[in-house]
Amino acid sequence: MIERKEYLEKLKQWKDKDLIKVITGIRRCGKSTLFELYIEYLKSIGIEDNHIISINLENPEYDFKDYKDLYNFVKERIIDKEQYYVFLDEVQNVDKFQKAVDGLYIKKNVDVYITGSNAYLLSGELATLLSGRYIEIKMYPLSFEEYVNYYNKEVNEKLYLQYINRSSFPYALKLENESEVDDYLEALYNTIIVKDVSTRKKISDTSMLRNIAKFMFNNIGNSLSIKKITDTLNSDGRNISIHTVESYLDSLVESYVLSKVSRFDIKGKQYLQSGEKYYATDVTMRYALLGRRNLDLGHILENIVYNELIRRNYKVYIGKAGEREVDFVAENKDGFKYFQVAYTTREEETLQRELSSLQSINNHYPKYILTMDMDPVADFEGIKKMNVLDWLIEKNKGSRGM
Repeated sequence: MIERKEYLEKLKQWKDKDLIKVITGIRRCGKSTLFELYIEYLKSIGIEDNHIISINLENPEYDFKDYKDLYNFVKERIIDKEQYYVFLDEVQNVDKFQKAVDGLYIKKNVDVYITGSNAYLLSGELATLLSGRYIEIKMYPLSFEEYVNYYNKEVNEKLYLQYINRSSFPYALKLENESEVDDYLEALYNTIIVKDVSTRKKISDTSMLRNIAKFMFNNIGNSLSIKKITDTLNSDGRNISIHTVESYLDSLVESYVLSKVSRFDIKGKQYLQSGEKYYATDVTMRYALLGRRNLDLGHILENIVYNELIRRNYKVYIGKAGEREVDFVAENKDGFKYFQVAYTTREEETLQRELSSLQSINNHYPKYILTMDMDPVADFEGIKKMNVLDWLIEKNKGSRGM
């Protein structure tokens, strides 16, 4: 198993705190493995096996009719007043699961941990029922830093290209070639479409859903509107409404396949209602839908940077500075940071274009240009240009660093 140290430390931090620990993220990003690692830790500090109750709700041997069955199953195993640790993996598979979770939470000697592969987990009734009583830990596929640490190799462009070709899903590390990776990604995509989208949303036209997903993966990093997506699909001979496109697209976002990024007017300091962009949780999932031809390495790099900013707990927006666009506005409690991403800025015209967007921002927050150029860090009147691979493995995350 790959040690996901960052997430494991978070669980240790919240151990025995009077909160439900909710781990969310796309399927196969490592949530079940995290539970296994944490259970190993609990045993190592003396927690007895019979005080650890772990249930994977995708395992057919656990055939609970409803939340009452689940609740009673766990309750029957709580036989003393010592502390129990209850793990419910893919809990959304049980109808009205939130009632079982709430019932276990109110027991004084139960520490509850749950996972889910759909944003629905923390919407609606669960969020209302458990408001203020849970902590969410958002989990992602492997970061480039985790990938580098796994292989224990020197950081270079070759390793980066391997990362974006072989997938950031942990299981893909076991696969021998790109063909196996593509088959795995196809199977994973189909599982997500069936279990996390079609079934929950009662979507029968999975072909249209696939067409929308293909369009979105082919337009990663492009400014889009629901109307534009609908018009493009209909111009290709489809027959779909704006409402349906919006619903299907929301489903892909809720299943963590895509992230929707809004625009932010830097000068006006206000959020804008149009011109959103979408990024993939794992850029290689596009291979299952579009194949490996005509890769836009610039937009893929942009996607990787976006995912890393999210991992570092920033709120991320597309920036609008007058008539210019800034790739990313990253916000945390310390303020803002601004990023331009380009595969290379060796051509003077490209460098000046990237600089001009950041120069149009009239404040003193940090500004960066990230590229694949293997050059020393350069400073252009306060705008720092640096190699993106160095930035991706920067150790001091979040508010402590870049």
